[in-house]
This record gives sequence, structure tokens and C-alpha cells, in this order.
Amino acid sequence: MRVLFTCYPERTHFLLMAPLAWALRTAGHDVRVACQPKMTEAITQAGLTAVPVGSDRDLWQVAGRLTGAGARLAPGLAEPYDAVERAPEDLTLDWMREAYRVRIAAAHKMTNAPLAGALVEYARQWRPDLVIWEPLTFAGGIAAEAVGAAHARMLIGADVYGIARHHFLRLHAEHGGAGDDPLAAWLGGYARRYGGEFREELVTGQFSIDLLPPPLQVHAPGHDYRSVRFTPYGGPAVVPRWLWQAPERPRVALTMGLTVADHGLAYPVDLQDVLDAVADLDIELVATVKDEARQRLARIPDNARLVPYVPMQALLPTCAAVIHHAGVGTLTTAAFYRVPQLAVPWDVDQPLLSARLAAQGAGLTTHSTEATGQIIRDSLLRLLSEDRFRDAADRLRAETLAVPDANALVAELEQRAAAGVR
Repeated sequence: MRVLFTCYPERTHFLLMAPLAWALRTAGHDVRVACQPKMTEAITQAGLTAVPVGSDRDLWQVAGRLTGAGARLAPGLAEPYDAVERAPEDLTLDWMREAYRVRIAAAHKMTNAPLAGALVEYARQWRPDLVIWEPLTFAGGIAAEAVGAAHARMLIGADVYGIARHHFLRLHAEHGGAGDDPLAAWLGGYARRYGGEFREELVTGQFSIDLLPPPLQVHAPGHDYRSVRFTPYGGPAVVPRWLWQAPERPRVALTMGLTVADHGLAYPVDLQDVLDAVADLDIELVATVKDEARQRLARIPDNARLVPYVPMQALLPTCAAVIHHAGVGTLTTAAFYRVPQLAVPWDVDQPLLSARLAAQGAGLTTHSTEATGQIIRDSLLRLLSEDRFRDAADRLRAETLAVPDANALVAELEQRAAAGVR
């Protein structure tokens, strides 16, 4: 079987997909990852075969020109994908139509236009049996439909895209199907260019694969989902010598993610404020801090170890707690290793997933716009002193491990690919 993966040119998105690509490869299938050229190194470092397609233009480049280098972008879910945070009765068809128009023009076209034509060209040449794409890369569904391949979305968090689409279709039906459908019009144009027609599968895939532990999943009604156990993976890594030994004091990880720093944006919390607030605690704080951010710090407390990077799958099993921005990779890795979590979310679905984590009792959450050093200190002390957080983290790990791993999903993907080829 030939399997083609594709994703938005964001390293963290690809890393979430890589373990499933490995599972298919080790089962004997021919697996390739087609992405914009800038992703080639990340793909090959993961031991997978890269196919550079399209140009390297992306949303971050455009945003940087519009807002100025280093500017902080507005946090949160963009419309209409914030429909998940709104009461259904507050949604209107006119609002959703306009929100889709804005989102297509402001983001989806910039994400997919540099990729779509070349991806279809390669798919027609290679003829994959199955295409796996993440929710921002509609070009993956376009390419699959162009060659008659089965295809699936691989979620990178909460399915806010499927939920928004569910509400749009509900409202559209309630109005008798009258009026335009901006997303269908845009994707339908691509489909017809390559010999097809618009189908809802171009929006949400024939089915979706979810890496989140079941208690944290956010799904759209009526859609077909398959859970697969999360495999911790952060790319090439080296375990430092200081991490060989068990900590003498409770070890706490502090990581605000790589994506925010990589794109020249500020950390979502005041790092100096946090370091000062926990400076007198009897802990070993291990904080991942980029060198340029470290240079801006006035003080580093004696109980803190600052490193540019450390593999989370090596660090978190040694930790009594973790403070993080609620990125999917970090949150799910911490859940995998039964670590109580303090989430200080900033962007996209981070607040939503943080709230679900807290509802499970496996952690606490404070939005980064409200998270002072004192609040983080007080919350951390609770995580370290109240056994209920560790007990809930144990339960969340058990529910994570109960989900079939990526290898177990291969047989079903084989069946779907065989049924999906026209």
C-alpha cells in the first residue's frame, strides 16, 4: 500500500503525525510525506521519506509582514472555529458565512495555494492508496479525491473545524439550503479543476484520527472518528547526563512551547515573574528557554536549570509537576507519563483542552492573560501537595493506555484504503 502524508508547514503538526507514519512503514507499506520544501529536514530527521512540493510561502510569513516582526498576534480560536466556545443558539448563518469568507481569504488560501497544485501533480504520478492530512491542509483531500484514494484527517487537537462545519450545515439546512456556502465554493473550485466535485469529505475527510486521550477529545456530532494512542515524539533528541539520575528534590518542568518562540513572538507569561515567584521553593525547576529569551532575564534563581531544549519524553517521567502552555504535544505527553499539569493556555484550542484537563482533575488551568507569578506559585504548590491530582493523572494515563496504539490501526487503514480506491 502507498500512503501519502501531508500537513501544514509547522514542525509540531508533523511530529504528531510521524508515529503513525512509522507504524505504516514498519508494517511494510511505502510511506512518503509531501510538504513544502522548508519541512524536508524535519521529515528526513524523523527517518521518513520527504517529497518537497510547492513553494515555501506560509501564513507566518504573511502575518509577519502584516503585523511587524516580533509582534504578538491576537490569541484564541479564529472565527468561525470559535463556534465550539459559543452557545449553539447564539450562532447565526450570516455570521458563519462571513466568518468562513474571512478565514478562507486570511488563512486557508495562504496555507493551501502554495501546495495544492504540486501535491495533486505528485499524487497523480505516485498514485497513493491512502492520503492522511491534518485539518488545515485541505489540499490533502483535494489530492486524494483527484486520484481516487481513500483519505483521512489526522487531528492536531480538538476538532473545532468539524464542529464549526456541523453548525454551519445545521443552520444552512434550517434555512432550506438557501444561500451560498463559502467553504464548499472554494474547495469545489479546486475539486473541479482536477476533475471532481465538492463533497463534505473535502472538509472533514472520510474519517478522522484522534491522538488525544478519550476524556480530552472534542468531536463533531455524527462524524466518524478513530482513536489512536499518542506516542510521545519531539524529533531528534539527546538525553543530557544530568537527566540520568533521579532528582533529589521534586522536579518541575516549565515549558511554554517551541512554536511561540520559533516565530519571534513573546512567551505567553512573564518568565521572570514566574522564576522569581518560585525561587524559594524546595524544587528543581527545569525550564526550556530559548537563548535569546534567557539573555533578557535579569535573574535566574538557584533552584532553576534553564536549557534551550530537552526531550519531554525523557524529562517528564522524572517530574512531580509540569507548567506549560497547553500545546497538544506537551499536554498529551504529560498525560501519558501521569504528571499533574498546570496549564497556562494562550492560543487556539489550548484553553478548551486545558478546561477538559482540569475537569478530569489531572491539573489546574489559568489563562495566560491572568497567570501571574503568584498564581502560578500557588497552583504549583497545590499540585505538589494534594494527592488527588496525581491520582487523577494516574487515571488519565490508564485511559490513554487503553486506546489501541498506531500499529493496531494499520489493519483498519489497509481495509479503508482498499475500499476507498475507485
